[in-house]
Amino acid sequence: MDVEVVEDQLVRLRERGLVTLDDGVFGGWSLTLSGRDWAEAAVRGEVREADASELVNTAYQEFLPLNGVVMAICHDWQMRNLGGRPVVNDHEDHRYDDAVLARLSSADQAAQAICERLAHRLARFAVYGRRLTYAARKAHDGDLQFVTDDLESYHSVWFQLHEDLLVTCGISRDEERARET
Repeated sequence: MDVEVVEDQLVRLRERGLVTLDDGVFGGWSLTLSGRDWAEAAVRGEVREADASELVNTAYQEFLPLNGVVMAICHDWQMRNLGGRPVVNDHEDHRYDDAVLARLSSADQAAQAICERLAHRLARFAVYGRRLTYAARKAHDGDLQFVTDDLESYHSVWFQLHEDLLVTCGISRDEERARET
């Protein structure tokens, strides 16, 4: 969408009390509590209209174990074990980094399959597959920040996909944590 169209929509949503704008360094547009309720109701309607409840729940169940894999990859990208001690990965050992990136590629294949299946009924999930591919490609091409250290990094997009799945399934982070224990 054109930036002007998006900004116009955001201004209208702000007038309705559904979003707010933070002009700070890490600011941007965000949902208000009313906006979150409104968005969650819209998502429930979208899932109902697409008859996608079973699809979304299955995708979420496939996502959960993959989430642990991706989090381990991101951890290993940032930290290494040297001499029995965790140290910050300085990315000087290219074999180590290449091995982590190979694991990321493998995890990405599974992530792409999840996004693709979801996108067949809920088109908005297609963007995650494209963004994850972009981040993985940038990292493989040597732009190391695209694993964990950029707003468009694999980790950041993964987090957004996770959050979208939670909202789409109607599960809060607290509920997810409770299910894990």
